[in-house]
Amino acid sequence: MEGYEKLGYVALNVSDVAKSRDFYEEQVGLQRSGDLEDGTAFLRCSEDHHTIALYRGDKPGLKRAGFEMKSERALDQLASRLAGEGIAVHEVPAAERKGLSLGRAFRISEPSTGATYEFYASMRQWGGQPFKSTVAKIQRLGHFVLKVADFDTACRFHTEVLGFRVSDMIDGTICFMRCHPNPYHHGVGLGRASDVLLHHVNFMVTEVDDIGRGISRFNKAQVPIVNGPGRHPPSGSMFLYYLDPDGITVEYSFGMEEFPAEGARKPRMMEPIKASIDYWDSFLDPRKATVGAIERLTPASSQGRIAAE
Repeated sequence: MEGYEKLGYVALNVSDVAKSRDFYEEQVGLQRSGDLEDGTAFLRCSEDHHTIALYRGDKPGLKRAGFEMKSERALDQLASRLAGEGIAVHEVPAAERKGLSLGRAFRISEPSTGATYEFYASMRQWGGQPFKSTVAKIQRLGHFVLKVADFDTACRFHTEVLGFRVSDMIDGTICFMRCHPNPYHHGVGLGRASDVLLHHVNFMVTEVDDIGRGISRFNKAQVPIVNGPGRHPPSGSMFLYYLDPDGITVEYSFGMEEFPAEGARKPRMMEPIKASIDYWDSFLDPRKATVGAIERLTPASSQGRIAAE
């Protein structure tokens, strides 16, 4: 089936790449997978070349999000659909793709948030070098969530143009979408807000003990825990939110509903109350989801526009 393979990677702007690289390796549990001459650092939690890319930036937050497509054909289909909708589609220059270990790729600016989305069909693999878990048995990069002012328009774009499927909604406030036919409950979430910001980046862990060990590890290292442990009613996931060195919110989650490619249940509409977010009514720190500037496409990263056919 054509469509999306998965959310492939997230690129973050950070104030100190070395400090953040150490944090994501030693506290989160990712594995280093190389650096570029410009100082960009890569880390992974799979055999993909990278899951997280760290760039030096004055405003910590989201640089871009990369989605892996099922095939070259799926990539072409999406590019044609976007261009047909009047969305500027920009080929990623070959030199940059080489540094990112990507095959063909293009980027767009998501209209409601300005977030840069990248779409590609292949990424170089660490063949014969599987990811080695350390402080946490990370299963995969799970999802990211954006705060968005133009909530309804953003939800329509993600579903009607990008082709994501709604799994659940909290009435008028949050939309959880899966990268169909990827089965996981959500790869992208949108939350209604007065400003536009990265809300958080999520890593799915393999054991509930990864949540418990994370609490102990973060407390010892004075890593701020800002929410949890708790449990999300929409996805069924147990969660723990904490802050990286710049204050960007990161989440561990354990367990998530999976959907069949065909014949999936209908999306649920939940009440806009706290109990729809957390069964357990857990601890919540006001610093959660307050840092996460969204970088917009620049002329240097907008070369090679594809015209609509």
